[in-house]
Amino acid sequence: MEEKIENIKKLAIAEIENSSNEKELNDAKIKYLGKKGELTACLRGMGSLTPEERPVIGNLVNIVKNKLEEMIEKKEEEYRKLELDRKLREETIDITLPSTKIKRGSKHPLNRIIEEVEDLFVSMGYDVVTGPELETDEYCFERLNLPKGHPARDMQDSFYITSEYLLRTQTSAVQARAMMENEEKSPIRIICPGKTYRRDDDATHSHQFSQVEGLVIDKDISLADLKGTLEVFVRKMLGDNLQLRFRPSYFPFTEPSYEVDVSCFKCEGKGCSLCKQTGWIEVLGSGIVHPNVLKMNGYDPEKYSGFAFGTGLDRLAMFKYGITDIRLLYKNDVRFLKQFDRCDR
Repeated sequence: MEEKIENIKKLAIAEIENSSNEKELNDAKIKYLGKKGELTACLRGMGSLTPEERPVIGNLVNIVKNKLEEMIEKKEEEYRKLELDRKLREETIDITLPSTKIKRGSKHPLNRIIEEVEDLFVSMGYDVVTGPELETDEYCFERLNLPKGHPARDMQDSFYITSEYLLRTQTSAVQARAMMENEEKSPIRIICPGKTYRRDDDATHSHQFSQVEGLVIDKDISLADLKGTLEVFVRKMLGDNLQLRFRPSYFPFTEPSYEVDVSCFKCEGKGCSLCKQTGWIEVLGSGIVHPNVLKMNGYDPEKYSGFAFGTGLDRLAMFKYGITDIRLLYKNDVRFLKQFDRCDR
């Protein structure tokens, strides 16, 4: 039995060393170490040996087996390396060839505007606050001095889910939540960007649009603070040389209230189709926070005052990039969006 094992060892070593590819090596492995291999057969024939011979032969078979497995593993590693070298040679890329132009995306114009607005107000010490788009009647209207039956609700009574819940019509609801969540009733300086929903759908209005609203509450806040803030905001977004005009208006949550116009950035106030020959463009609404709003949301109107403002981010994007139809912002038309690639260069 020992001579037989030794002969198997010599023949196996010779076949492993002389193998020229992975197939020949695998055949040798099966021939000697497989389930029906010659070395395995030796183990099965140990039943005919005496008890004294079995451990000797078993140990010898294991030594030969380990030797062959070590040689096979080393040979397999050589073949793997040869195969890798072959693939590298065949798949070599000529880096001197001209490259293929890779199409790259760009930021959506609305995202650009949102980031610009947030960066500006964060640099002025404001916090960016968000809230739910599915809002309650309480926060969307009642806490903003718009009780049930108020005529100013007519233009905003839009997408109700139940009698109590609706898709928010303005991000002012986030301001009310921020005031209520401020348990210490300390000063507030926030902006609230986000989506809003109303029954509109034409070239300049959409049933879904984006707003940003700002709120400042502190002691001794005046119209001068509001005016200075809006001058910085408008000139940063639309141009350094613009003039602001405040027109008295009405909003239930501010008193006094103002519509804010800017001198037309296209014709510089001379009159054109964009400003309808007036020289002015309406951009936002604003005002001093109504005492009722302060009181309903836990602030003492005798101690605190504040200002609020709001504008459509879609409107800013249309002004800044010369977009004539608000629906283009939501169609995901690649031909339209590709125009903004150069803004990243």
